[in-house]
Amino acid sequence: MGAAAMVAGVSHGLCALAFAGFGALVLANRRARNGQRALLVACLATALWAAALALRALGPALPAPWTVALEVARSAAWLVFLALLLVPAGLPARRLLAAVAVLTALQLALGELTVDVAAAAPVAAAAGAAPAYTAAPAVAVDMPVLAAITVRLLLAVLGILLVEQLYRHTPVRERWGIKFACLGLGTLFVYDFYLYCDALLFRRLQPDLWAARGVVDALCVPLLAITAARNPGWKLGLTLSRQVAVRSAALVGCAAYLLAMAAGGWYLRRVGGAWGALMQLAALVGAGLLLAGVLFSGAARARLRVFISKHFYQARFDYRDEWRRFTQALSEGGPIPGERAIQAIAALAESPAGALWIARDGGRLEPAARWNMPAQYGTEPLDSPFCTLLRERQWVVDASRPWPDGAQPGVELPAWLHGVAQLWLVVPLLLHGRLFGFVALARPRTEVKPDWELFDLLRLAGSQAASCLAHGELADRLAVARQFESFNRMSTFVVHDLKNLLSQHSLLLANAERHKHNPAFQEDMLETLAHSVRKMTGLLQRLSRSDPAGGDVARALPLADVVRRAVAAYAAARPCPLLEAADEQLVADADDQRLERVLAHLLQNALEATSPEGSIRVVLRRQDDAALIELRDTGIGMSEAFVRDRLFRPFETTKPAGMGIGVYESREYIRELGGRLEVESRPGVGTTFRVILPLHRATGVVPVAA
Repeated sequence: MGAAAMVAGVSHGLCALAFAGFGALVLANRRARNGQRALLVACLATALWAAALALRALGPALPAPWTVALEVARSAAWLVFLALLLVPAGLPARRLLAAVAVLTALQLALGELTVDVAAAAPVAAAAGAAPAYTAAPAVAVDMPVLAAITVRLLLAVLGILLVEQLYRHTPVRERWGIKFACLGLGTLFVYDFYLYCDALLFRRLQPDLWAARGVVDALCVPLLAITAARNPGWKLGLTLSRQVAVRSAALVGCAAYLLAMAAGGWYLRRVGGAWGALMQLAALVGAGLLLAGVLFSGAARARLRVFISKHFYQARFDYRDEWRRFTQALSEGGPIPGERAIQAIAALAESPAGALWIARDGGRLEPAARWNMPAQYGTEPLDSPFCTLLRERQWVVDASRPWPDGAQPGVELPAWLHGVAQLWLVVPLLLHGRLFGFVALARPRTEVKPDWELFDLLRLAGSQAASCLAHGELADRLAVARQFESFNRMSTFVVHDLKNLLSQHSLLLANAERHKHNPAFQEDMLETLAHSVRKMTGLLQRLSRSDPAGGDVARALPLADVVRRAVAAYAAARPCPLLEAADEQLVADADDQRLERVLAHLLQNALEATSPEGSIRVVLRRQDDAALIELRDTGIGMSEAFVRDRLFRPFETTKPAGMGIGVYESREYIRELGGRLEVESRPGVGTTFRVILPLHRATGVVPVAA
């Protein structure tokens, strides 16, 4: 016996001892004894397989079929153990176990074939026997052996997939109890995958890799022991979703149906003689059409879901899945919100139709939406006994049995509600303790017995739907309120402009008695009236919907002309504003009427705050890369607190007839132009307003004709 054989024997011997000891510990643990037969079988099979390979390497060779059978048992036992962990109690792992059975059967068949074909070749170990450690490290592998290696490679891949699924589907809070087992079993299958990939790639089995297999498997035992200590019962809290169960049942049913139809078609062809082929094709096509009709039938799908819920699950609903579908139905686009709410609630009870009533301002529940149901016209007062009962008791009313057993509220369903087609359930929509509305559902496609679980789910869904519908109605009301707010704001600005014009006209009337024979006063009065007419015309244009530009178009505007017109409008005022300097080269992008209205408002404020003996001075000059319009008066001034907290706040004013909107509007428009409005004031000294505007383009000058 060579050194290589000794290494292989010791390696697999350690593996046998490790798994035998771990199996004994699991068997001695009473908490893990019940329901863990698969784990004990897997440990026993691994221990026997490793012991057989150790004996084959160290002592007399065991028959090759024994080693093949033991490796088949070892691989299949671990796969079955993982498959059972992935399936909830009471539901057989048909597909997983079927895959394991097919692959193990192929492994047995190919293993026996390989032994027969390569009985004298040392590479027969690829089929399960330990390799003969001779001087030849690599011998060509024939096709049957390659087939056996491929099957074992597929078993390793299946094991890796099952380990990954076990870890992925274990709840996060419970993974601490299963992660080391996943690491150990994953190592076991990954090493097998590496071993047989190497054999398949190089068409030979590497003796060193085969010898180390026992030690690698033995290293997995401590990881399994940690999991057994943390989770003796191996209870992972895994569940199979109803969606997977329904689809699996549908696929199994379809497969069985198609196999039956195929068998029937084959029989018709065998016994039909000349008509056999025709009868076979007609039977297969007819069976396919029948199957498609069943699959597209909502009633058939509903019956399947009810059957699975009754016979495979303790709870009737998969609440996570149901709530996900419900919230998705409420939030997705498509029909109106009321119709979406009906569909979402109806889907919970398998109902095909429904109608919605919502409480309106008149104190009555009125029809608001319908789905697959004729138009409804009945209404119900919010203070009626029926609505009061829905609000206080929060009952989901079954039309065939309105009140729960033992309850006698003395209230009947409204007469008009009996006229609703196929009425089945009335689901109240409660919001903050008040009745927001209710949904009337039609009878389902299949027999669904309403019970407390369905009622609780519908009651909770009704509250959520009421919240979403109320949010939608509040959004609609807010949009209407914003429209009114915009209209009121526009009206406020219009009234403010009219007030300024009225102030100018009042000033003219006050001075007309004394200066009406003065030609200069007459000229100023005519200019003021013309200016007022222009402003009124512009105001009407902005209010007119026929003006597409709204009378507010920013363009390259010579600022000197705007400032000069604004000052000239107050030529008859006392004190008379004085334009000290105006840089004719300054140009800014603005609307002339709005900018003139800003300056007019600032001048009007200065006039109202300054005595006739005071002064108002206006300057237009350049300041760096901007135009500066400065208005200084010697009026009563404002305090620092007033400027900071109240001056630019809308509807804040100290004037008896003021509206408090002018300075706010002026600042907002200057900001729209990219400029700013600055204020400097001292009580008893005066106020200075500075309008700073960015210049037009890069030059900020008026083009001069050659």
